[in-house]
This record gives sequence, C-alpha cells and structure tokens, in this order.
Amino acid sequence: MRKVLIVAALAAGTAFLALAGYMPMTHVEAQSASTGDTQTAIFAGGCFWCVESDFDHVPGVLETISGYTGGHLENPTYRDVVSETTGHREAVKITYDPAKIDYDAMLDVFWRSVDPTDADGQFCDRGESYTTAIYTLDAEQQAQAEASSAKVADQLGQKIATLIEPATQFYPAEQYHQDYYNKNPVRYNFYRLSCRRDARIDALWGDDAHRGIVK
Repeated sequence: MRKVLIVAALAAGTAFLALAGYMPMTHVEAQSASTGDTQTAIFAGGCFWCVESDFDHVPGVLETISGYTGGHLENPTYRDVVSETTGHREAVKITYDPAKIDYDAMLDVFWRSVDPTDADGQFCDRGESYTTAIYTLDAEQQAQAEASSAKVADQLGQKIATLIEPATQFYPAEQYHQDYYNKNPVRYNFYRLSCRRDARIDALWGDDAHRGIVK
C-alpha cells in the first residue's frame, strides 16, 4: 500500500521525492545502548513512518530516526530495501531518557504497537523488510528482549515471530521519510487507516493496545 502512495507522489511531479529516493543519509554504525545520560533502542515494526510516530508520543523518548538495518547491502536506499533483496528491515533508532522510561517499558510499548505474530510482514505491507525485529545493543538488552518475548507469547497464547538479534549498522533513511507523519499528515493518516494497522492491533491486544503511547 505505501509503495503505491509513493509512486503516486512521484507521478504527480514531486521531484524532490524522486531525487531523495536515491540519496540516503549517511549511515550510522550500531553503538552501545548507553551514551551519557541517554540510551538507545532499535525496533523494526513494519512501516517506519508509523513506528516513528508511535514512539514520538512516548514520554521519555527524545529522538527517533527512521532507517534500514539487518541486511547485507551498504548504504541501501528505500527502493533497494523494498525490492526484498537486501535483507534489511525498515527500523527506527530511538534515543530515550532512562530516568523517565527504561528498556523494559520501551519493549512493552513496542509489542503493543505491532502484531508480533505475523511472520510475513505487518498489516497491508508484506515482505521481509516489513517484518518485526528487535535489534539489541548489548547482552543486557538481548536478555531483556528474550524474556519479554516469552511473556508476550504466554499472554497472547501464540508463537512470536519477532526476530531478536544483535544490532549491526543502522542506515538512516532518506530525508523525506524522516518525521513523515508531520510533514504529510493527510497522506500518512490515509495510509495508516487503509492499511488497518490500528484495527489489527486493537483486535490482537484489546485494552492493552498502544499502551504507553500518548496521543
């Protein structure tokens, strides 16, 4: 669905988007989970426009960056990634204040903002690049993520498809993808509604859906 929206935008003559599609931002290597007074989490939850929007509304989150990670191609573009040949997923690198929210709470928000039982994508977006993953930055995050996944499996009574693995290089996505929900609210809201993201999350999680996200 989102691919169709972007193609339509290009056809309408948005030359900037066409150019930006081939100009990813400089890559950022995965580093430690903690930098000074902040910490970092990297989550893949399908469309990074939506993941970025959700976590921007979590108290304690300081910054979100949409990007690509987990694959083998250096400096991938959006078009590379959605070709499903690079091994990358759309993901969001999140910087947060651990004095206001800890990693376990970040995991709690993540699980309840996605469908972790879907092994083939998320909602209307299909393919490996849209599947869910948690990229851990140290052994402590790895252990917390694995324990959290086991709890979610018990709660839902279903197998969890979300990959949990150590983070590798994170490549920020093209500039037009950053903060997309604010830059293009009409197109973003149409995509999110038509993709039935929130409808599926509500059906799966019930009263726990979107827990921790304040909109």
